[in-house]
Amino acid sequence: MRKPAVLFVCLGNICRSPLAEAAFRTEAAALGLNAQADSAGVGGWHAGEAPDRRAQAVARHHGVDISAYRARQVTEEDFYRFSHVIALDHENLAALQRLRPEDSTAEISLLLDHVKGREGEAVADPWYGAQSGFEVTWSDVTAGAKGLVKELVETS
Repeated sequence: MRKPAVLFVCLGNICRSPLAEAAFRTEAAALGLNAQADSAGVGGWHAGEAPDRRAQAVARHHGVDISAYRARQVTEEDFYRFSHVIALDHENLAALQRLRPEDSTAEISLLLDHVKGREGEAVADPWYGAQSGFEVTWSDVTAGAKGLVKELVETS
């Protein structure tokens, strides 16, 4: 079995998906899972930009520095390079299903599908709200990351 490689995807790759990547990296390290992680956006509007300052602040508050992360857009190659492509909401899941090549090897799911009792739920987009929304997002992505890492540990 190949080393797990997980790509987290939201709309612009400056809020939810970098936070999910950070939460996943933290949880994987805590449980000793050797996995690759990255994040991307369905759209390329923010390509090359650092995460939103509010996302950086909430990550920093939880002991994680994401200031070096840079936004990028999902590519067709990602569906072969990553074992798991994880969408943060239904709109992004639908976009990934449209973009996914027919012979893709990646498993596609919503992040909260990996949390018992929250299957099918989306991680709320904090972009238009207050800083407190980023705390809610951090809580959601942390729960999803813990569930996903647990699954990956059990199957590797």
